Amino acid sequence: MTLRFYDTASAEVRNFVPLVEGKASLYYCGATVQGMPHVGHIRSAIAFDQLTRWLTYRGFRVTVVRNVTDIDDKILAKSAESFEPGFDSGPDSVREEEWWALAYRYEQEFLKAYDTLGVSRPTYEPRATGHIPEMHALISQLIDRGHAYPALDGSGDVYFDVRSWSKYGALTRQNIDDMQAAPDVEAQFSNRKKDPRDFALWKGSKEGEPTTASWASPWGAGRPGWHLECSAMVTKYLGTEFDIHGGGLDLRFPHHENEMAQSQAAGHPFASFWMHNGMVTYEGEKMSKSIGNTISPAEMLELASPRVVRYYLGQAHYRSVLDYRPTSLQEAAAAVERIDGFIAKATTRFGSGAGLVEGNTGTAAGALQAFSEAMDDDLNVPRALAALHETVRAGNTALAEGSDQDGRDALAAVMTMTEVLGLDAVQQPLEGGGTEHAALGVLVEAQLAARAEARATKDWAASDAIRDTLAAAGVVVEDGPDGPTWSLKRD
Repeated sequence: MTLRFYDTASAEVRNFVPLVEGKASLYYCGATVQGMPHVGHIRSAIAFDQLTRWLTYRGFRVTVVRNVTDIDDKILAKSAESFEPGFDSGPDSVREEEWWALAYRYEQEFLKAYDTLGVSRPTYEPRATGHIPEMHALISQLIDRGHAYPALDGSGDVYFDVRSWSKYGALTRQNIDDMQAAPDVEAQFSNRKKDPRDFALWKGSKEGEPTTASWASPWGAGRPGWHLECSAMVTKYLGTEFDIHGGGLDLRFPHHENEMAQSQAAGHPFASFWMHNGMVTYEGEKMSKSIGNTISPAEMLELASPRVVRYYLGQAHYRSVLDYRPTSLQEAAAAVERIDGFIAKATTRFGSGAGLVEGNTGTAAGALQAFSEAMDDDLNVPRALAALHETVRAGNTALAEGSDQDGRDALAAVMTMTEVLGLDAVQQPLEGGGTEHAALGVLVEAQLAARAEARATKDWAASDAIRDTLAAAGVVVEDGPDGPTWSLKRD
């Protein structure tokens, strides 16, 4: 089956034909590092990590760029709010956290979350503050081509002239007259713009802002606008034309609309595909701190292992809404336990080097083909997971019936699928983690394999004895349709 993806710009699923044969170039929007990562950030990163892994599996040499927005209005505002009472010289003294220190601190939190959940590091991860010259060059191009202008009041701002670009609104299929004003300038300063929808490419320095958040430019000291940052960075690392631009659905407008407009107005073809992942809701409603229906990645990781959290956040089709419910992580944990239980039993019997026999046309090969067809079809992870779990069921049956070749084939197929989905990139720690627990896992799975053999030969006494021995050691065994799962008894 041909590899196909949904393109937001054309609103259709299209065949993926890379600009350079054998290579794929992907840019997806990283974080504005103003605070801790929220669940939407991590879902997006996992979705595009799955895409990267699948492109790699299909034989492409993939170049991935994920930016860091480390200068922004929100970062400056958060920095101004931060202080430490009683610092240094007296009870009334305060120490503000510099904006760049705050941005770096939260950047590290994002990296920690990405690494914990098995999100591969991108090929390049540029910071906005490291690419000011490229941004100046892009602004100059737009001014020279008649698509941008310095602020009418001489404030040092530079704006993109939306009415100069006839295709403005094409990505989200909006009419310009129906759009709201860009939020770059307060109402009392609206005389700076030709049109209220014009958006800032460069923001002149304002009174009260730190001097460190300002760079010299042909239009006066200031800093870049958010939309401009991405266009300048992706062009530097992937060129003026590349394969895929990704990000969350909430970024389509105005961020990606403005990115596309300013880049194409500068004469750059820009992205061939625009891919957007869906939002995460809480029991059917939009997450909101004000009503208290939010859950953070950190909170999820307190409730479940990284492997389970990764499974949950990556289990839905990337374009669909992912709804969180109080039982979501428990359900994901049960699914992961079924997969890991089979892997542990099969590797105990066969070792980890099992591979599909060339030319095999059995159940495992068919499931792997179904998995591949699902992933080729606009990265349909739900269908791919169905193929994975079907292989786990078939593998457990093969182990119970003593069909070694079918068991080996199932193990090879399952290992391939989990690698593509990134489930191999995070560990499944037991209580407290550590090598001792990994060793315990091997021993328990060996006992479960012996129990399965006893049950297959109807030696119920031996089967019960193994279960009782495990129970006495604090290991709880639960039998299910996909085979037994185990956990440590909690006090």
